[in-house]
Amino acid sequence: MLLLSTAHAAEPQSSTTGVIEEIEVTGIRESLRDALSVKMNSDLVVDAISSEDIGQLPDVTIAESINRLPGINATRDRGNDSQAVVRGLGARLVLGTINGREVASSEPDRNVRWEIYPSEVVSGVKVYKTQSADLIAGGVAATIDIATLQPLDYHGEEFVIRGGPVYYDAGADIPDYDPWGYRASGSFVYKASETFGLVVGLTAQQQKNGYPSFTGWGYNDSSARPPEGASDFTGDLNGDGVPDATPWGAQVSVNAIDQDRRGVSLGTQWRPSDHFELRFDALYSDVDIHEDQGQTVYGQNNWGNWDNGSWSAYNAAGASYTIVDGTVVAATLPFSSVTTVVSDYDESKELSVTGLNGRWTGDRWSVAGDISYSKAERENIWAAVRTEVYPDWMTWDTRGSRLPTITTSVDPTSLTQYAPDYRGGSVDGPEHLNDELTAGALDFSRTLDNGLLSSLHFGARLSSRSKKHDRMENYPGTVAGGVEIPAELFRVYRVKSVNLPPVLLGDYDEIARLAYGSALNPSNARENLSQRWKVKEDVTEGYFKFNFQTQAIAQRMSGNIGVRLVDVQTTSDGFQQATGASSLAAVTVEHDYNDLLPSANVNFNLTDTTLLRFGVAKVVARPPLDELRASRTLTSWLPYTGNAGNPKLEPFKATQFDASYEWYFRDEALLGFSAYYKDVSSYIGWRQDPQTYQGITYAVANPVNGKGGSITGAEITFQTPFFFWSALENFGVYSNYAYVDSDVEEFVPVTNPLTGAGFAAHTAVFDLWYSSGPLEARLGFKYHSPFTVIYGWNGAELQTLEDESVLDLSTSYQLSSGIQLRFQVNNLTDEPLRMYRDNQRNRIGRYDEYGRRYLLDVTMKF
Repeated sequence: MLLLSTAHAAEPQSSTTGVIEEIEVTGIRESLRDALSVKMNSDLVVDAISSEDIGQLPDVTIAESINRLPGINATRDRGNDSQAVVRGLGARLVLGTINGREVASSEPDRNVRWEIYPSEVVSGVKVYKTQSADLIAGGVAATIDIATLQPLDYHGEEFVIRGGPVYYDAGADIPDYDPWGYRASGSFVYKASETFGLVVGLTAQQQKNGYPSFTGWGYNDSSARPPEGASDFTGDLNGDGVPDATPWGAQVSVNAIDQDRRGVSLGTQWRPSDHFELRFDALYSDVDIHEDQGQTVYGQNNWGNWDNGSWSAYNAAGASYTIVDGTVVAATLPFSSVTTVVSDYDESKELSVTGLNGRWTGDRWSVAGDISYSKAERENIWAAVRTEVYPDWMTWDTRGSRLPTITTSVDPTSLTQYAPDYRGGSVDGPEHLNDELTAGALDFSRTLDNGLLSSLHFGARLSSRSKKHDRMENYPGTVAGGVEIPAELFRVYRVKSVNLPPVLLGDYDEIARLAYGSALNPSNARENLSQRWKVKEDVTEGYFKFNFQTQAIAQRMSGNIGVRLVDVQTTSDGFQQATGASSLAAVTVEHDYNDLLPSANVNFNLTDTTLLRFGVAKVVARPPLDELRASRTLTSWLPYTGNAGNPKLEPFKATQFDASYEWYFRDEALLGFSAYYKDVSSYIGWRQDPQTYQGITYAVANPVNGKGGSITGAEITFQTPFFFWSALENFGVYSNYAYVDSDVEEFVPVTNPLTGAGFAAHTAVFDLWYSSGPLEARLGFKYHSPFTVIYGWNGAELQTLEDESVLDLSTSYQLSSGIQLRFQVNNLTDEPLRMYRDNQRNRIGRYDEYGRRYLLDVTMKF
């Protein structure tokens, strides 16, 4: 069996003396070696990172470490890597587990936002890219498993304490905002004896990652439908017979963020004999986000195709516009609104995960049992006040090749601000989400003396999950005629990253009190029943698997073959409109489905250092939970539209083939090639379907099952210390490149569909590292080509994330045996995030500049 050393390298000191010196490998080199050991000794195609590797790059979130593995990309949220996409498939098709257990999520779907997991409590991460019958079903793209530290398996100091400041430069010039945060963690490992151990970890983090953001509100593509009372409306601006799309508006936001995360982890391990082990682990993580937001909204009254049912804006004297590919990308228009929105956003989310695992091993039989419970909760509320002014003229240009640009005939911050008397205030929330998951598994295995077959494994798993959601709302107005807001309640601020007029910032509480009194108190909010839903999911799984090995083929052949049966039953509760009326009726819909999932993996040890792997499997990913909701809402005005869930959704399904060649030509060194093919037979996407109720036909946006497509990809990994060049023997490289070709498409836009979420044709990582004595350094580069993302909590909100190139730096110095100083910089080149809509680069979706993040901390071990 191939086995890679994970702790030390023994090399001759002198050929004449015969004395052997044991050289300890630590830090970057040890982490790379540990990760290769996991990869080499797995029966599956796996990529891994170790706890040391997690600490070597600026890793505020686990996603920032996962993001460096082959074929994986992560989407940024508030500047942090958040959700992972793998091998050309989006986050909905990635299954996230902790210690092999499925866990609850504070997202409406079932996606994992990896930033809620403190990296300090993680001992390693495995990304399973092929499937085995004993793995929980759910990862069409991959299964990402986070492992927490097990005390009896730990070798190191009992106490580890780390802490230091973090500086975020994107928010440095926001008025009355402090961009300094901190990170701190501590762990204690106590081994009472050789048979019992305890580990406790505490983490705390404050992020002050404020930043400016520009957002496009989307484009009017339904211009062929005239607004009510405008029978002569055609949507054709330039007279060429083709409707032209115009933007609904745009906004710039200044987000002063205070994000606090606290975490506690506990693990116990009892191993009274070689035959029995009992483990208990628990993790609690709490995230509180507060944002003081200053937003300025442009053109919401006349950037769209009409103004009061006519062409008065675009056809007015002196107006002009530029059309590219059927979309208005720039214009000069009269009487465009400038709306100042002073808002306050609060979000709190909690995750608790507990599990108990016992294993008994006899001479031939072994039995393992596992029970787990996890709960995730989120509460968020957004409250805002608005003022509006109307410059005589506004010029804007948001085409893809330029920074967003807006100019007005007069500085809007110099005009008198009025809070309008109609729906000028907003309270969206409190919004609640609760997710609970209970699971139990029982696994049996028996060694066999049947030559080729080495062991038999079989078992079952039961899980019950319940996710529910509700939301309160309130939209009051002021007194008739509006309320003037004194200028001294605002601060004028110019956003440097875009070419826009100055914006107004203010204190939400103070302005809301003046304009609305107590009307904006959250206690006045009323529940929106269309937002109340619950989905219950019960899953029964059973499997059997044979492991095999022989030395009759190659140096050694091993692998497994098995099948997993999955039965799923769902109950969806919600409220539906049966007509365009405002009344809602409660409804319950039940659904069930099952799948038989065969899999096989075979590995050939060609030599002591080379491996050839093959895998084939049928895989599924269960539908997003929020898209299974039974809710439906319909409009009572033209054009008749609606929005609904789909409780009858079937899962994502695919058949996949994998091949991998790995050459471990030296400790810490690998040259690997992998290729894969996925035939996605069922895909879930959003589209508008005509649905008729009581003689009225509505265009209802809802998730549906549709055809998928094929995905073909290849990955190359190369990592090595520069052992072949004495002058650079303390340097090394870690690199990978992934190519994906996919014809999987989303279902919108109908005439020009977006590529399937997560599909990036090219992904590359190049890390150069240095390790000598007390000094270590690592310069990391990451690139990805454009790919489709689901931005936010709505699966229908699809945008294209443009290509990004991010450069990170990490350095550390060992001051003494127990004290290390570390300095890190994330996003050295200040790479912005830019998105566009509808598969057209000129239709801007979002432009953010998150800036650089600096970390300085001290680690003490004793």
